[in-house]
Amino acid sequence: MDKLRIRGGRTLKGEIAISGAKNAALPLLAACLLTEETLTLRNLPHLADIVTMSNLLAQHGVGVVVNGKGTSYEGRDVHLDAANITNLTAHYDLVRKMRASVLVLGPLVARFGEAKVSLPGGCAIGPRPVDLHIKGLQAMGAEIDIEGGYILAKAPKGGLKGAEIVFPQVSVGATENLMMAAALADGETTLVNAAREPEIGDLARCLIAMGADIDGVGSDRLRIRGKKTLHGATHAILPDRIEAGTYAMAAAITGGDLELLGARLDDLRAMAKILAGAGVTFTETERGLRVARTGDLIGVDAMTEPFPGFPTDLQAQMMALMCVAKGASMITETIFENRFMHVPELARMGANITVHGASALVRGVPKLTGAPVMATDLRASVSLVLAGLAAEGETVVNRIYHLDRGYEHLEEKLIACGADMERLRDAS
Repeated sequence: MDKLRIRGGRTLKGEIAISGAKNAALPLLAACLLTEETLTLRNLPHLADIVTMSNLLAQHGVGVVVNGKGTSYEGRDVHLDAANITNLTAHYDLVRKMRASVLVLGPLVARFGEAKVSLPGGCAIGPRPVDLHIKGLQAMGAEIDIEGGYILAKAPKGGLKGAEIVFPQVSVGATENLMMAAALADGETTLVNAAREPEIGDLARCLIAMGADIDGVGSDRLRIRGKKTLHGATHAILPDRIEAGTYAMAAAITGGDLELLGARLDDLRAMAKILAGAGVTFTETERGLRVARTGDLIGVDAMTEPFPGFPTDLQAQMMALMCVAKGASMITETIFENRFMHVPELARMGANITVHGASALVRGVPKLTGAPVMATDLRASVSLVLAGLAAEGETVVNRIYHLDRGYEHLEEKLIACGADMERLRDAS
């Protein structure tokens, strides 16, 4: 397996182009199943998760044509043709690699009346059940059984029916799956307590471009009036707010100054407000967002919440940042269980962190020290990279295949801004 070797202590300065959002691209790719016409997505990031979803769609019979080699940071175009679907089963071998694979369930049932989708896998950060996806489809009339690790779903005669679906808790994946299913359902569907993340809005805008009738975009109440068919469209994927937030913290942890090209402050206001209290400045520019720190880093508290709150996908990075802040901070995780697996690895570098259930008390230390560490999931792995950038000496991050799932050209982008790091290729 590849590794990253980082020699810390360099101040990052320069500009970083923010890639298309992985968490927006995955449901957008699945949306091609809703039409027999071509869906073109622009600004597609070159990531392992994108490859996994593309392979899953291909085994369903989708024609996937990518323009560009992904060597620039402007993303690529992908043309998706789902006119001739030959297989309605999403097999375990592909779905186990990524939880977002379950997003094919709603579109397949809505358009073809049935689907067989393996229960999903992905990062080991606690259970993320698909109960809300299933209950929502059942409310729309689908018959669903779980057999042999697969979800077996069948729509009623005449297709899915519109329904009011009230989520007991906010679920991004369930909102996406059911919004896509509702786009082809008979009648009106209302999603109450729907997720409000920018990626939800991006999916809604793409579906509207495909002919869907959706009201309430950006709110927690979505109303979808189903159509018999949707048509093709061209849609540009929004910039990745989690990538932007990660590089903002890279600037902060190194006392640097970075302009994040394409980043949107509106997508990062909760993080920006907290980091402003820590001594980090955010300035909107014509090309994106400038992030800088010139003074001391001050300990501040953070609690993860659904959007517009502080993102769970930035919690590990925030913890790494607070490891070198003056004073103490409390990091509280309310979205996912078992998302503190980076704590022992940060402790290997000299961090002072005490975990109490869903909260971690971080007492800032004068310095971190380079050490060999191991990534456990996508966001944990990049938190170790941030810690390595600030640490004295050499840090080697193992199992970086997690990084390749969610960060495009990470080492190249950081090296261009002054980081001393390199990828150590597995010779086997």
